[in-house]
Amino acid sequence: QVHMVESGGGSVQAGGSLRLACAASGYTYNTYCLGWFRQAPGQEREGVAGIDSDAWIKYADSVKGRFTISQDKDKNTLHLQMNNLKPEDTAMYYCAIRNGYCHLAAPGEFGYWGPGTQVTVSS
Repeated sequence: QVHMVESGGGSVQAGGSLRLACAASGYTYNTYCLGWFRQAPGQEREGVAGIDSDAWIKYADSVKGRFTISQDKDKNTLHLQMNNLKPEDTAMYYCAIRNGYCHLAAPGEFGYWGPGTQVTVSS
């Protein structure tokens, strides 16, 4: 079975940092994308960052220069380092995996999701 579990969310002031983690296990895809998504109340789910099995990385324009995605294959863990956080980053953050390369605009193609971790950024 594929299991995805996020951790590391919390409340932080604008300009602060958080580091999210995702324990990802049980997947057997040769080609895959591990992605971070976020969703605020009443908003569409937004692709934040993705890293594929060849270590190619994509970021949403809104987080470039502030967020860094990484994968520790030995520990089966995905991370999202979030620096210079802004109030508009407030959302529930999810990790997910799909068979194939990263297409952040297509969250429906990601087959397995974690339950999410809340990030709240105050001004």
